Amino acid sequence: MFDEIEFDKIKRLPKYVFAAVNELKMAERRAGEDVIDFSMGNPDGPTPQHIVDKLIESINKPRTHGYSVSKGIYKLRGAVGTWYKRKYNVDLDLDREVVATMGSKEGYVHLVQAITNPGDLAMVPDPCYPIHSQAFILAGGNVHKLKLELNDDLTLDEAGFFRNIEKALRESSPKPKYLVVNFPNNPTTATVELPFYEKLVDIARQERFYIISDIAYAELTFDGYVTPSILQVPGAKDVAVESYTLSKTYNMAGWRVGFMVGMRN
Repeated sequence: MFDEIEFDKIKRLPKYVFAAVNELKMAERRAGEDVIDFSMGNPDGPTPQHIVDKLIESINKPRTHGYSVSKGIYKLRGAVGTWYKRKYNVDLDLDREVVATMGSKEGYVHLVQAITNPGDLAMVPDPCYPIHSQAFILAGGNVHKLKLELNDDLTLDEAGFFRNIEKALRESSPKPKYLVVNFPNNPTTATVELPFYEKLVDIARQERFYIISDIAYAELTFDGYVTPSILQVPGAKDVAVESYTLSKTYNMAGWRVGFMVGMRN
């Protein structure tokens, strides 16, 4: 028998929140309780039929079953560019500023793996979606938690958020190298307007840190609110990338289709 082996990276991770909730949920169900599940949010509707039809058409083509190109097929990247131009009036270089990913989570994790040196410090909102902080831990980096508070109307308390950023930049050692933002936010639902990103990009350019913006929930909005893109800010491509997924908007959680755009490699 092998002696019990411990893995330092895994020891640094907290228990995955959805695993903990599932354990509690199953214990209650085994005890005969009627449990309403508010944990991981799977789509409750079908993928739009025209998307399903296109998949069926595609899988009947033999060439579909070969290797793809690493950055994603050109037509898909072209569709991403068209979407950003139509929605945000942002122009993207399809060869240098767009990459297809297996959902936004895979793209985010691999980005963090690629850019994080041992000991690098990332500023991450607290609370956050688990992978936003855990990706940096798995990559050998460290996380500085930025307390995220809401106003009465569920918008972000921006003044407090920027104070926390400035405090982290002033007092943390090493100086933070990355900042993660996720608006609309999971789990708080906090939202921001474009001037928030304008100020954020200005600070990042002055203080020399990079921004990873996750807008996975961009289309899940109410009362006329339209989610802005950080790339609408002039100069944002110098310091920022943005991730998106088709999982939420198009009920395609199991399809694993997303993309990342922005700062050129």
